[in-house]
Amino acid sequence: MSTYMDVADETAPTRKAARPTGFGQVAPALIFIAIFFAFPVVALLLRSVMEPTLGLGNYAELLGSATYLKIFANTFIVSGLVTIISLLIGFPVAWTLAIMPARLASLVFAILLLSMWTNLLARTYAWMVLLQRTGLINKMLVGMGLIDKPLALVNNLTGVTIGMTYIMLPFIVLPLYGVIKKIDPAVLQAAALCGASRWQCLTRVLLPLAAPGMMAGALMVFVMSLGYYVTPSLLGGTANMMLAELIAQFVQSLVNWGMGGAAAFVLLVVTLSLYAVQLRLFGVQNTGGR
Repeated sequence: MSTYMDVADETAPTRKAARPTGFGQVAPALIFIAIFFAFPVVALLLRSVMEPTLGLGNYAELLGSATYLKIFANTFIVSGLVTIISLLIGFPVAWTLAIMPARLASLVFAILLLSMWTNLLARTYAWMVLLQRTGLINKMLVGMGLIDKPLALVNNLTGVTIGMTYIMLPFIVLPLYGVIKKIDPAVLQAAALCGASRWQCLTRVLLPLAAPGMMAGALMVFVMSLGYYVTPSLLGGTANMMLAELIAQFVQSLVNWGMGGAAAFVLLVVTLSLYAVQLRLFGVQNTGGR
């Protein structure tokens, strides 16, 4: 028995030492990130400053042209509107989901998930049918006497905003629901017992407690809207181009990788800056980490 225990004691440290420690544990993940994330970004940056000539000419042309600046303005305006409208609609929906009975909440959740799982192209074409001059929405508005003639809801930024808001809404509702569901109802009851009105309970209790979920969802929607391609290209048209369409045109039509890389890198810098601002304001724990 003692011989067996001695052998076990000698082999145990060997097995323990064979386990990867320190850098060896994270090396596969770092290699994966380097190959599939860091290397493409570096290659894109190099092409943006080396093609067609070495220097920052692509960035100067991109940020100095009134045409390109208009595309940037369209992108940020639409992304901001989509984010604000999604928050205004998504907060009441998330709050309703949090307080409604479990069975009914499960049904509404199924509808939200079904909308997310439906093919994006099919949903965008459906909005094209609904928003056109002879579509259902214009017919309903004319029939109700709210308008005299059909509204122009496609091939402009209005159609892009409507279509993108519908697509982005679940990405606001889901994080908001998770945060609101964790709020103890006793907190709101205590505020009401202390004399707070419904408006004060909303603005001074519920909204501050739900702010991390609102910011996380808003950042997700805004960043996704900045780089969206399918919906703006189908509902907006060439006259109301957004940044993702410009990048695709540079790469596919003009075969200008330098300008395409510069536009993509500007978009990346804006995205990382927004995320850094959110971390600065709310910290890692409030943006989804624990």
